[in-house]
Amino acid sequence: MGIYTRKGDKGRTKLFGGRAISKASERVEAYGEVDELNAVLGVVATQVEDAALLELIQHLQNDLHLVCADLANPDLKRDTHRINAAHVEVLEKHCDELEAKQPPLKKFVLPGGSTAGSTLHFARTVARRAERRAVHLAENESVNPEVIRYLNRLSDLLFLMALEVNRQSGIKERNPDY
Repeated sequence: MGIYTRKGDKGRTKLFGGRAISKASERVEAYGEVDELNAVLGVVATQVEDAALLELIQHLQNDLHLVCADLANPDLKRDTHRINAAHVEVLEKHCDELEAKQPPLKKFVLPGGSTAGSTLHFARTVARRAERRAVHLAENESVNPEVIRYLNRLSDLLFLMALEVNRQSGIKERNPDY
């Protein structure tokens, strides 16, 4: 089988179950944003030096593939959700571990720092956009609610990962001037 099929040349794609929909639909937009986030994490994976963070990024990329699968299946039954509360709990555990390594936050942090830190901040904003798309979709169609929780917690984790790679690089975070 080749990479191209020509089946999407008229602006339509098929969801799990075979239903054809517009590539401009809210559902395709939602899982497309998650796919973009996964690609950004692929870039981050080339930039981080910490083996534990690299392993975490690779784990997140796999999870994001599952998020896409959930979003691409409007008829997903509760017992076949790929993303569940346990996935969110894992993110929370990582958040707690990384937050414990950081000085207390007293001000907003400006995105930046090292290359990996900056890219993680970018990934965080893509995660927020993906979350907004999933919420918008959920207002009109069936969406696994754990997907929205997952994306919300993921953006928190990506923020903490950005702080951590900057800390490891000896880069002090910048705060906005008011």
